[in-house]
Amino acid sequence: MISYTMVGTNNLAQSVRFYEPLFAQMGMEQCYRDDNCVSWGKKSDPGVPRFFTGYPFDGDKASVGNGAMTAFELEDSDMIDRLYAIALREGGSSEGEPGFRPRYGNRFYAAYVRDPDNNKIAFVGRFAPVP
Repeated sequence: MISYTMVGTNNLAQSVRFYEPLFAQMGMEQCYRDDNCVSWGKKSDPGVPRFFTGYPFDGDKASVGNGAMTAFELEDSDMIDRLYAIALREGGSSEGEPGFRPRYGNRFYAAYVRDPDNNKIAFVGRFAPVP
């Protein structure tokens, strides 16, 4: 259903430095790049939704909408923990450390971060809690 997601940036090089190691860890590759935007996905599978970061088309500064977030579904909690650490190392800020979120269900595990432009992203999965 989703073709692509795009988040705005005011510094494309900084944004790419933030996202590149995250998507590499997730097995995604750069699919497109020009002076205005970069996307990641699977070159061999155009059905995989792409994620873009770029300058706003209208030329205005990028700004973040309150309540907007992109969540990436992952297969294990260790990957979520690694992505969270990478995001912080690459200039992101924490919006919620990795852990179970019982209010969303007893199997919901997530970590929340902001990229350097303040866009909110989440790494989520549904796993059985370890007793």
